[in-house]
Amino acid sequence: MTHCRRLAVTLRYNLLDEPLIRTRLVAGGQPKSFSLPSLFLALRQDAVRDFPALRPHQRHPWHAFLVQLAAIALHRAGRSELFDSEAAWRQALLDLTPEHPDGAAWCLIAPHDRPAFMQAPVPGGQIDGWKNTLRAADELDMLVTSKNHDLKAARMRRAEVDDWIMALISLQTQEGFLGAGNYGISRMNGGFASRPAIGVVPTGHWGQRWARDVSVLLTHREAIVDQQGLKDAGGICLVWLQPWDGEASLPFGALDPWYIEICRRIRLLFRAEISATYAITTGSKASRIDAKSRNGLTGDPWMPIDLAAEKALTISAEGFHYRLAVELLFGNKFSRPVAQIVSADDGPHSLVVLTQGVTRGQGKTEGYHERHIPISPKVRQFMLQEHTDRLAKVASDRVSAIGQVRSVLWTALAALFDKGSAKDKFSDSAKNKASDFSKPLEQAEDARFFIALNEEIESEQPDNERLQWLVSMADAAESILKHAFTAGPQCGEQRYRAQAAALSRFHSGLRNPKTLPDLANHLRQLSIDKELP
Repeated sequence: MTHCRRLAVTLRYNLLDEPLIRTRLVAGGQPKSFSLPSLFLALRQDAVRDFPALRPHQRHPWHAFLVQLAAIALHRAGRSELFDSEAAWRQALLDLTPEHPDGAAWCLIAPHDRPAFMQAPVPGGQIDGWKNTLRAADELDMLVTSKNHDLKAARMRRAEVDDWIMALISLQTQEGFLGAGNYGISRMNGGFASRPAIGVVPTGHWGQRWARDVSVLLTHREAIVDQQGLKDAGGICLVWLQPWDGEASLPFGALDPWYIEICRRIRLLFRAEISATYAITTGSKASRIDAKSRNGLTGDPWMPIDLAAEKALTISAEGFHYRLAVELLFGNKFSRPVAQIVSADDGPHSLVVLTQGVTRGQGKTEGYHERHIPISPKVRQFMLQEHTDRLAKVASDRVSAIGQVRSVLWTALAALFDKGSAKDKFSDSAKNKASDFSKPLEQAEDARFFIALNEEIESEQPDNERLQWLVSMADAAESILKHAFTAGPQCGEQRYRAQAAALSRFHSGLRNPKTLPDLANHLRQLSIDKELP
């Protein structure tokens, strides 16, 4: 198929004027579609429940895009309050593209020598050499599937317009390096990293969080400018407005602090004879933004920074497990991004801290991770006052306790699978089985970690609350051990010896005062009480 500049390309799918974005409303889940300006007004009213086209891994890029765009528009208009009319939002967005008063930069399809939504202009408008044609919206998206295990590739052959919108934003604002000519975004630590996010979610719906984060961005603008060396005035806000020949990179210092970037050369087209949208792409010889040396330090409002390593967080295939989550919330290893900082405006009630991110490898994704961390009123107050030392101590003690009980369980399991060996040098087979069978304990504790932590912090008797948690964890560990008996030795004396050795190691380990003194004392006292007449 030839895509030459002589083809008449007309403006199509204008996000400023057409209701292209499907939603379901808070009121009864009724479907309603919006333009960008009318969506901003609906978000201001917190009237939107969700977006049917939005896939899980696209949630943060979409939220970040809406927040950054609104903050940019308000700042350029000299305002700190949200606009209260659709017309005002429309004008503010159009004012961001003064060289394109017809709204071309907000259209999904526009002449190739002009910007289209999230698509850079092609100098000269020639795309004859662009060979890669994508006919489905999910082919365009950043999510690389492995043997189609996670998501079926190219399943959206009859995509709606907002499927293309979400895919464009996902690709252009969170993709990494994917081979020669396919460079990644600036807001991550290296090409094989990711763009994880953490932020406070107040009570309410999509609009409540959106409005909160817009306010946060406006409040912290000057600080980010100073910290990152970005432009307070006249910086590039919408990177897709800049012509891109695939050769040159934009200097980081030329950007606005809330810049919305792109990383790939893409143009969307429309075939009238079959009424279908499709995309064509080509590679580049350099990344769009020259920021490799920054290691992801860009002032991203949702990105934690590893302070010692001076680089943005990269999540592993484990995602936001409880150990990492504790460090992000209460530790000193990572700086807290501005969206994570609790403020008095977040209200007096419980909050949620939301973590999101895609784990990437070389040429693949290893999973989408999302965690909702409940923040109780007392925990919220400690975080508001920045008195997190107690929280960090309680949380780290719990992390250590889980590790201790897991170690006791693992040793007992290894003894079981090694036929009751009295030595600590177990066979590789026994060790592998012990690791597999002990995983459910840590998984269960991971799932309830912050609920149980909140209960201890909120309790009038925190020591008793912690002890009850330890006892319940020990009981769960013993249940796992006994369940594993069916996978251990099964014949005669070997079976008895292996199970007896495993139980002996397990109970002696829990009663060791050097392991968990409070639990050991409690268990010893229970034994004494049982012996009393």
